[in-house]
Amino acid sequence: MKTPAIPDRILSRNDVVALWFFLVVGAALVVMTAVFAGARIVDAVSATTIQVPGEFSGTTAEAAIGPDGAPRTVELDSAFLITDGMSVAGRAAIVVEQVLAVASTATVVGCLIALSVSVLRGRVFSRRNTVLVNIAGAAALCDIAVVPFFGNMAANDAFRAISDGTFNNVIMTGDLTTLFLAAFVVATASMVFTIGDRLQRDTEGLV
Repeated sequence: MKTPAIPDRILSRNDVVALWFFLVVGAALVVMTAVFAGARIVDAVSATTIQVPGEFSGTTAEAAIGPDGAPRTVELDSAFLITDGMSVAGRAAIVVEQVLAVASTATVVGCLIALSVSVLRGRVFSRRNTVLVNIAGAAALCDIAVVPFFGNMAANDAFRAISDGTFNNVIMTGDLTTLFLAAFVVATASMVFTIGDRLQRDTEGLV
């Protein structure tokens, strides 16, 4: 049975333009993420000195922010750690971090592109689109929760290399608020598409 198409008044020209705009932006985001990740992986594998972002807690440092560049004491929140003594495990953590970042970003964008194409063709709710929403949500949660975990591993190894294991500043960073909000959005979207698909099939069964 043929699925009823979405009326033009619902999917306006502006809606179509907006969807195509986000398709292009999404594809560009994947390319940019892949290029950055490729450069990071090359550094992790071949460079002697590696720059790693690290988080601090209660650590002070001197910064030239006083009059005429005079040093002043500041408390560090985050900084780039530069070291040439990272272990194989630390370098591997950077590689895994970047691979997961690219994979999760590409998965989210790919699913949303497929979903947008389906909408442009007049189909919003279906089992396929529900699966796409669930996969995109899982990939987004992976990007928020799992990718930073490997970044923390690399940072901790950099701290170890710089301080010879004497600086105890192991911090597992993660934005729990963003994670919970993202999980709520994913669960809500999944529920909406599941209900929409069920109603769509029930409606088609009555036609």
